Amino acid sequence: MFNFDYFTPTKVAFGKDTVNRVGDLVKEFGGKKVLIHYGGGSVIRSGLMDRVKANLEKADISYVMLGGAVPNPRLSLVYEGIELCKKEDIDFILAVGGGSAIDSAKAIGYGVANEGDVWDFYDYKRKAEGCLPIGVVLTLSATGSEMSDSSVITKEEGLVKRGYSSDFGRPKFAVMDPEYTKTLPEYQTASGCTDIMMHTMERYFTNGGNMELTDQIAEGLLRTVMMNAKILIAEPDNYEARAEVMWAGSLAHNGLTGCGSSGGDWMSHKLEHELGGLYDVTHGAGLAAIWGSWARYVYKNCLSRFKRFAIRVMDVEPAGTDEEIAIKGIEAMEAFYREIHMPTNLSELGVEPTEEELKQMAHKCAVGVGGQFGSAKVLKEEDMLAIFEMANKQEEKINESGRYSDI
Repeated sequence: MFNFDYFTPTKVAFGKDTVNRVGDLVKEFGGKKVLIHYGGGSVIRSGLMDRVKANLEKADISYVMLGGAVPNPRLSLVYEGIELCKKEDIDFILAVGGGSAIDSAKAIGYGVANEGDVWDFYDYKRKAEGCLPIGVVLTLSATGSEMSDSSVITKEEGLVKRGYSSDFGRPKFAVMDPEYTKTLPEYQTASGCTDIMMHTMERYFTNGGNMELTDQIAEGLLRTVMMNAKILIAEPDNYEARAEVMWAGSLAHNGLTGCGSSGGDWMSHKLEHELGGLYDVTHGAGLAAIWGSWARYVYKNCLSRFKRFAIRVMDVEPAGTDEEIAIKGIEAMEAFYREIHMPTNLSELGVEPTEEELKQMAHKCAVGVGGQFGSAKVLKEEDMLAIFEMANKQEEKINESGRYSDI
């Protein structure tokens, strides 16, 4: 077990009708003039935006609005938001939506509070020294950005997708009403569940430091999300299942499931960022498409963790060699992805990269991580390319029983 810091300053208002507390919460954290940042029309069509605005008005808080946040949120909109905040003397940002709106809001907050180009933070050239305070009204269970220190932005020039983490960007509060996730399409719900699980799995598969209590929290969270993801495929209006998944999303990425570890592996995310940057795919689906190939490439270097995962999370019988058990666990996870209609390779994701594009993604990924990265197995550019190639050819390796061959 390693020493660790655990810092989760976000105040959570969870449950039905908690949106009615937005005005008071903004006021509690010093907001007087708010930028409401959101994505498309769903928050308007659902009536949520009207409730948010009415609640701010009731609290005598003025606001301006900036929509347009999209999946894999764009740097150009961040720049627009920074200029709008400066022009309007905004002192608080309220993100209404999912991870895209929240991540974009964080980047805007960094840009207002710091001089220079905000992309410098995401390009690892310097560190933020502050952030405009952020509040969240969450509508999608997925990224965990409502309680995390991280955000991910895509720079259109060069199609570069990068993440930045800083405690300055942690939201002051998060209003979380599972009711507002009921209208999500099945694909978005399943992608969100996949993303939630991956935030925990990235911290779980490490070769540095483990803590039994943290492991059991992580395993319980994974089993809970899997159970409720399957419920939501059959019963999308199930409030209890929506609530379980929403709370799991926050706990999966607020640091809890990494306490005592080396910090996590994170290479599945780094690899997916290149897919998202080049092809604009849904993040959770991209993670599902790459994970099986990553797992097969690294499992022998992290065998005890993959064995434990197979037995404790995927209910694999502890019979056979450690490698056989680990492979069965990987296969079981891929079977779960297929059960909730998530892709398990790049073809199922809907992309068909050329060899040159695979090399391009591997090179950009290697540059983005400083040459090499990973904990389950340290990966260099040639390893990243091999994983992309495996994911690109994985469909060919399904045998007649519907299971993947060991490769």
